[in-house]
Amino acid sequence: MTKTTKRSTMFIVQGAAIAALYAVLTIAQNLLLPGSASWAVQFRVSEAMTVLAFFMPAAIPGLTVGCVLANISSVTAGLGLYDMVFGSIATLLAALCMYALRNVKLKDVPFVGLLMPAVFNGLIIGFEIDFFFIGSMSFNFADFLVQGGFVALGELVVLFVLGLPLTLIIKKQHIDKDLVK
Repeated sequence: MTKTTKRSTMFIVQGAAIAALYAVLTIAQNLLLPGSASWAVQFRVSEAMTVLAFFMPAAIPGLTVGCVLANISSVTAGLGLYDMVFGSIATLLAALCMYALRNVKLKDVPFVGLLMPAVFNGLIIGFEIDFFFIGSMSFNFADFLVQGGFVALGELVVLFVLGLPLTLIIKKQHIDKDLVK
């Protein structure tokens, strides 16, 4: 097996593992605490995994596919295909930006990158909730700000309460070196 083949295989395995874990965590959370991972004010524990985008590019497709899989369960909960599409796009854009900003740090912490899931989910999911669910296919800027703010707040709490410590543990234990091998 060539070095390139090993690297490609590892990329696929890492992405698949991240996707599976993200989906399982989200679905399990919604089963145990209904709505806590899918309502406007949500604290999706699996979103802490977005910090993996700081350490490995395989996290980008892994998180995106994991979000698609997790949001399939929201289709059956009445949120429709909108959540599957818009949530996955928000996750993809956030993960891409987190990877791009992985070296932008304040006191060795990627604070700007940690804001990306809140920014993209706040904007995109805020629009989704306002346009498709509250506004019945019409846009109201005030409702968008409220809904987007709720979504962003939930993201910020998860990222700074769970994601930041996870980032620091990965760095302190040098797990990041093993992830990129």
